[in-house]
Amino acid sequence: MKSYDNFKIQWNIYLLVVIIMAGNDYSGLQGLQNIFKKEAEESNKITFIGSPGLCTPFSEFLAFGVQDKETHFIPFININDCHEFELNSCGLALKEEVSDPHDSDIVVLMGGLAMPDFNVDVDQVKSLTEEILKKDGRIFGVCFMDMFSEYGWLEKINFDCIIDGTLITMIKK
Repeated sequence: MKSYDNFKIQWNIYLLVVIIMAGNDYSGLQGLQNIFKKEAEESNKITFIGSPGLCTPFSEFLAFGVQDKETHFIPFININDCHEFELNSCGLALKEEVSDPHDSDIVVLMGGLAMPDFNVDVDQVKSLTEEILKKDGRIFGVCFMDMFSEYGWLEKINFDCIIDGTLITMIKK
């Protein structure tokens, strides 16, 4: 059995225990936001790293659930284009000015980074994560359809928590 298979089994057991202990339903978008909020409750500063366009709205959605925290978004690995989320009358939006993601309690790697079409180097992501994460910080992964496992990121990134969802798309008339 490969090491990521062991991790996956351990993670699934952990997630099942969390769900049973919390007595909550983590299905749907609200479930995604609730479990993220629960896992991030002890943090003050969270930085999301993801593919612009694809990961930005999911990062915004998760950041909305933890509005009491300082949250940032880095597109791909471009730290010089990092922006902080701010609350406005329409929800959250990225501020125009560039922000500083250093000393983050949590760095959240979004699954879009692992998609082959974006050609993001996992080693560069790991290096950026190490640069901005506090010494005792945690690395989260948020993805759909087992993206990090599918593209070999579990062997290169030591995730503390992965929140993985499944999407089912239907057209109804």
